[in-house]
Amino acid sequence: MASKPPTLSDKIQTKTIQMQVKFLKRNRSVIFVAVLFIAVSFFFRGDSVNVLAQSGNESVLVRTREADRKGRTNDGKLETLTPTEHLRRAAIYMSNRAFAEAREHYQAIFDRYPNDAAVGPALFFTGRSYFQSHRYQEALPYYERVSREFKDTIDGREGLSQWGTALLRMGKFNEAVERYKEYVSLYPNGEKIEAVHLNIIDTLREGGRLKDAIAWIEIARQKFPNTATATNAVFARLRLDITQKDWTQAVKTAEQLRTMPMPAKTMTDRKEIDFLRGYALEKSGRKTEAIEVYFSIPDGLGTYHGGLATERLLAIVDETRLPQVAERINRVKTEALRSIGQYPAPYRDELLRATTKRKIDPRLVLSLMKQESSFRAHVKSPAAARGLLQLTIDTASKYSAQAGYKNLRDDDLYRPETSITIGSEYIAALQKLFPNTPEAVAASYNGGEDNAARWLKRAKSDEPFIFTAEVGFDETKDYVFKVMSNYRAYRLLYSADLKRI
Repeated sequence: MASKPPTLSDKIQTKTIQMQVKFLKRNRSVIFVAVLFIAVSFFFRGDSVNVLAQSGNESVLVRTREADRKGRTNDGKLETLTPTEHLRRAAIYMSNRAFAEAREHYQAIFDRYPNDAAVGPALFFTGRSYFQSHRYQEALPYYERVSREFKDTIDGREGLSQWGTALLRMGKFNEAVERYKEYVSLYPNGEKIEAVHLNIIDTLREGGRLKDAIAWIEIARQKFPNTATATNAVFARLRLDITQKDWTQAVKTAEQLRTMPMPAKTMTDRKEIDFLRGYALEKSGRKTEAIEVYFSIPDGLGTYHGGLATERLLAIVDETRLPQVAERINRVKTEALRSIGQYPAPYRDELLRATTKRKIDPRLVLSLMKQESSFRAHVKSPAAARGLLQLTIDTASKYSAQAGYKNLRDDDLYRPETSITIGSEYIAALQKLFPNTPEAVAASYNGGEDNAARWLKRAKSDEPFIFTAEVGFDETKDYVFKVMSNYRAYRLLYSADLKRI
């Protein structure tokens, strides 16, 4: 039975497709086939909750694999296609995280069309395929080559920036800074220029070059006044002050931040700044002022720092103000009870089976599941994450054998029990990496465990709010806050065996 045509929104498109369309538009010799990319791209868009139905996107992948299988030569090589068709098929594989299959098409371009303009994007995306697999060393030569041979293209510019980021992920901080500085010198108006300034600041911090980091904070603030980049640079200074336990300076920096604009892409908000200011006041011995700051932060189910403020108040206020704290706590409990319909606990038997064995809290798994798929089993994201817990096939394959699943296929991840069991195995592994820090588990789930480990190391603290301040991706930071808000609600509403309290 034929699958129904997918109904897709035009709001979200994968970066892979976007960049390859740009490549086509830059090269007149292949402009006429741009429509092919655009047609394919409609299979990689999401609806208002950033998910796709299983139907159309899966069929594109299946058809592409079948075409490759039928077209192979007797010695097993891909058939000879145009550079554009190799890029098109590779884009489909990249969007489904089938990286080895994508690289086969990129390699065909290198071998058969070494002087074609398609080599640029093929180099960039080969590097990207290794980077997304955390194989940073293998990504380096592709990023280096594209940045050197295609300097005047978006692939070259992106390649240079990603070269620095790959070095950063490898802990080669000084080399990473040099690549980022090269980008600043070569492309003062480049697409990544503001992000690169912020990357330099964070890389210098991670490399222990704090004076240099402070100098670049000022450079960024002066170069991009009244922008998210300027605010983010000063927020980097606040985080540096806190990790250095310079509480007096932290108070001053937080007060400066409170006067700055908070446009889109700002990596903090007023509540976080106020909470960190309160914490710096508390640590500097100004407890009375700290208490007033904490009380000024409203608490509610969807307010991460409001909950933290309530916790701090409970720890430091005297008996005369305890009733005010109790009022905050009771208000949140009432809100949770009124919102019970937003926090269901489906798949109870499957969850308890998977989580009891692995000694993880099923309420945390529910919190992640709610954020990932809203409990819909047959959804797929533009990044090729599937099912209830939105697992990608490469991540799921790392844990499938331990979870009791051999020969795992992409579409197996749409089965609730499979998703819950493998997802719980993954979450258990993250919990071992980051014990007693569900914020880091959530950050890992969305942004990768290597990044979470870097942010935790940069935080130099066991306090969860110092860790969350260091989360370096705006999407991941927002994700952590939402998951933790879910987790707070589930713990208020359900026992550890998922019975209503």
